[in-house]
Amino acid sequence: MTITNQKTAPNGIDTQALQDTLDAVRKQPELAQVTFGIDCEWLGGCHQRSTTADVVQNGAPVRTTRFTMESDEPEALLGTDHAPNPGEYVLQALAGCYAATFAAQATVRGIELETLRLEMETDFDLQGFLGIDQRVRPGAQAIRVVVHATASNASGEDLQALVEAVEAHSPIRDTLANPVPVTTTLAR
Repeated sequence: MTITNQKTAPNGIDTQALQDTLDAVRKQPELAQVTFGIDCEWLGGCHQRSTTADVVQNGAPVRTTRFTMESDEPEALLGTDHAPNPGEYVLQALAGCYAATFAAQATVRGIELETLRLEMETDFDLQGFLGIDQRVRPGAQAIRVVVHATASNASGEDLQALVEAVEAHSPIRDTLANPVPVTTTLAR
């Protein structure tokens, strides 16, 4: 993933909108409560299609536009290879969140990113998914991210501090790095 800053606002972030958001959430912490959702339909085998639901902030919809996503698995992993697999979507979710967090955190710090590229990989051990070895967790074994960032108004130390701020404040990284309650209910 490569992002090149071509907007007139630093990092493509409207600094006044960022400040207004910070001020609003400080005054009304309930505005920080946001819910995302999808509705997923199985298409057979490992192939599925999801449609986004409303994005809700503090109980009110703030985006009602719908987007469609599909996932599948490569043939070697029992799929038909019609779409990216869920593991790639996990990396995409992290990449998207990192990009947004880099832009916002850089703007707060006065760093004007010229480029940002993220190389990402994740490893799975299929023994857990297939139930072959109960000692092997079915989830990702590791996620690796290499950040390539340039900013002529920032030193290497500034960029390293930015990377650390992104790690500390990325919601998706936090979701992946820390246990999150997941409740699965059969509708009847």
